Amino acid sequence: MSELSNAKKQADAVNTANAASSHTLLEGRLGYHLESALLVRALTHRSYAYENGGLPTNERLEFLGDSVLGLVVTDTLYRTHPDLPEGQLAKLRAAVVNSRALAEVGRGLELGSFVRLGRGEEGTGGRDKASILADTLEAVIGAVYLDQGLEAASELVHRLFDPLIEKSSNLGAGLDWKTSLQELTAAEGLGVPEYLVTETGPDHEKTFTAAARVGGVSYGTGTGRSKKEAEQQAAESAWREIRAAADERLASAKAEAEAAVDATPEEPEEPRETEEPQESDEGVADALSTSQPAHRATA
Repeated sequence: MSELSNAKKQADAVNTANAASSHTLLEGRLGYHLESALLVRALTHRSYAYENGGLPTNERLEFLGDSVLGLVVTDTLYRTHPDLPEGQLAKLRAAVVNSRALAEVGRGLELGSFVRLGRGEEGTGGRDKASILADTLEAVIGAVYLDQGLEAASELVHRLFDPLIEKSSNLGAGLDWKTSLQELTAAEGLGVPEYLVTETGPDHEKTFTAAARVGGVSYGTGTGRSKKEAEQQAAESAWREIRAAADERLASAKAEAEAAVDATPEEPEEPRETEEPQESDEGVADALSTSQPAHRATA
C-alpha cells in the first residue's frame, strides 16, 4: 500500500514540475508572471474540472476577459477611426473579437498545449478547437487583469491584437461578407441571399460546405470547420462574382455613352454678319467742313 502511495506521490510531483515548467513557458510568451493558482484556473476547461471532482473552471475568468478584451479593442477603434460611423466600428470590432480570430491568436501562443482538458475533449481534438482556444485566451486575459491590473491587460491585448485590428481596418467588404453580400444584392435588386449548408465527417471533426444562392441562382460555395465559416466563404465568393458583373455592366454602359457622344455630328457654325465700319464723330465733322463753301465776310 505504501509503495502505491509513494508512486502516486512521485507521479504527482512529476506532474506538478511539468505543469510549473509549462506555465513558465506560457508566462514567457505572455510577458507576465501570474499567481500560480490563478493561471491554473484560467487553463482549466470544464471537461477537466468535471472529471476531477468538480474543480473550479475558467468560465468566470473567460467572462471577465471577454469584457476586458472588448473594452480595449473598442477604445482602440474609437480613437484610431474618428470619422467612422457606429455601424462600421461595430463591424470592425466583430472582425477582431470573434471565436475564429481569438482561436488564431491562441494558436500563435500554442495555447492548446497548456489547456487542462478532460479525456473526452482530449480524444476529439479539443486542443485545437476554436471555441476552446478562444475561451481559454479570454480567461488568460481575465487572469492578467486580476493579477496585474487593467494597464497590463491592455498592453497584452494591444500586443496580441493590434496586428489583427490593422488588418481588419483594410478589409472593406471582407469585414462581414454575409452583410456585404446582402447590401450588394439589395442595391442590385437581386433579392435576399440564401445559404444551403451540408456537413460531412465525424462529430469531432466535421466539415461544412455552404452554397450561396440569390434569386434562385447559385453564385458561390465555401467550406469550413463551422457553419458560419463556410457561409462567410460562400458569401465572399458570391459577392466577388456579383460585384464583378456589376462593374462590367457599369464599364460597358460608360463606354457606350462615350461612343454615342463621339458619334454625334457637330452642327456647322452659322456665318457671322459683317458690319460696315462706322466713322468716328471727328471724321464726320472733318468731312462736313471740307464739303461746304467758305462764306465771305461782309463789310
